[in-house]
Amino acid sequence: VQLQASGGGLVQAGGSLRLSCAASGSIISLNNMGWYRQAPGKQRELVARISSGGSTNYADSVKGRFTISRDNAKNTVYLQMNSLKPEDKAVYYCNVRALLWSGLKEYWGQGTQVTVSS
Repeated sequence: VQLQASGGGLVQAGGSLRLSCAASGSIISLNNMGWYRQAPGKQRELVARISSGGSTNYADSVKGRFTISRDNAKNTVYLQMNSLKPEDKAVYYCNVRALLWSGLKEYWGQGTQVTVSS
């Protein structure tokens, strides 16, 4: 399974970005899909997660500003980020749990940089 993330970049505070992460490979189905981020000198943290049924949960720091969604037909998860703040600057990683013929496995994307200027 390969994950291809895109959509990061540089934006001014208050701006928006949309991240995408497409999964490809011999996938039977995708379970939870999510986004994590890691800022310099900090641990990787959960930003948002969406279940196969569409249930979502968010980090308190992004509630009301970020929206996670998924397109099951495209095996893709999205993260719409609005009202971005300088503290949102980090490398964002997508994470999926995929059901393969060999069982349920977890995968990470390569990371995409998000930079927010004040």
